[in-house]
Amino acid sequence: EMSLRLCLLACLLVAAQANKDASSMQLKPTKWLSSSELENVPSLNDITWERLENEPLQQGAQLIEKIYHVSHIKHDLTPSFVPSPSNVPVWIIKSNGQRVEAKLNNYVEVAKNQPGFGQDEVTIVLTGLPQNSPAAKKAMRKLVQSYVQRYNLQQQQKNAQEQQQQLKSKDYDYTSSEEQADQWKSAKTASGDLIIIDLGSTLTNFKRYAMLDVSNTGAMIAQTLIELTNKGVPQEIIHVIGQGIAAHVAGAAGNAFTAQTGHKLRRITGLDPAKLLSKRPQTLSGLSRGDADFVDAIHTSTFAMGSPDRCGDVDFYPNGPSVAVPGSENVIEAVARATRYFAESVRPGSERNFPAVPANSLKQYKEQDGFGKRAYMGLQTDFDLRGDYILEVNPSSPFGQRTPAHKQATYHGVHHNQD
Repeated sequence: EMSLRLCLLACLLVAAQANKDASSMQLKPTKWLSSSELENVPSLNDITWERLENEPLQQGAQLIEKIYHVSHIKHDLTPSFVPSPSNVPVWIIKSNGQRVEAKLNNYVEVAKNQPGFGQDEVTIVLTGLPQNSPAAKKAMRKLVQSYVQRYNLQQQQKNAQEQQQQLKSKDYDYTSSEEQADQWKSAKTASGDLIIIDLGSTLTNFKRYAMLDVSNTGAMIAQTLIELTNKGVPQEIIHVIGQGIAAHVAGAAGNAFTAQTGHKLRRITGLDPAKLLSKRPQTLSGLSRGDADFVDAIHTSTFAMGSPDRCGDVDFYPNGPSVAVPGSENVIEAVARATRYFAESVRPGSERNFPAVPANSLKQYKEQDGFGKRAYMGLQTDFDLRGDYILEVNPSSPFGQRTPAHKQATYHGVHHNQD
């Protein structure tokens, strides 16, 4: 019996030591990466935006993943960069597409001086990528164009109808521009104001991006939102959209806004919320449910620059969680795709271009043959949605795979077997 007790005690000691070893091992980078890989992780100073844009997708993704893992194991990156408000360019876009220039420290005043500002809907976009990147630049241009079309719709509809009358009087065949006119005629949109806070232009190098202090930058933007509401813009009409790392800044801004006012912004949308490479230990930072009345996120580079974490009341994963969505050639383009998708959904008549269904993976989505409770990704997302949604997208524009009429039957209980 004595030897049995000793044996048990010995077993317990071995188990305890093994646990201790396991717990100390958990923090070692070698658990994640081999020692040779660790030695080859470049410093933040060695990584440039150009390099990420020129490197093939998989290589760029691996690089970001390595830096992410090492920074989270060593906890050696503390966020330290907060741009000065006078250095953050802001564009107020009028309904005719004209831009009024301002800075973060005075845009509220400039915006309020625009006739009719803040009467319908106010959309504030925070860029999170440097605007000298062709993919980021194009994505923002498309987003601005779509909002100008949307907020200027009454005029567009009038022009489209006049154009149609002219074409009909010339006995032309039905054309695509007429089809668009029909889309616009049936679209119903609010008017509104668009503000671009170009945070991305301050992230001039990758190190600044990696070291961005999301919480303090968000708090700084929250002050401007409080100023906006103090000047008579109700928070119920404010929609903040954050691109990449700026999705987390938007979340922090929403959080700080609520802490100071007791009210919530209407909606925050994260366009491929980023992996946070630097963060303070024991602090929660990053976009999450509750940062606004409704939080939605579109994830387009989950295993590259994007975060794999759920960020919203509803999270959309085009083509399932992956390194990048189809058609992306590099990690920056993969982030920018979420902005392109959202821009497409803003365009009058295209609000339902991205039908999605609840699923956790592309495999599950395909097993269900895309069958399930239909929801739409993008501007018209239903505020009651909860959970993860999957959809398939096209590799080039138009990206949405709006189901053509002849396929609709499968969504209404009639389920055809496909070979």
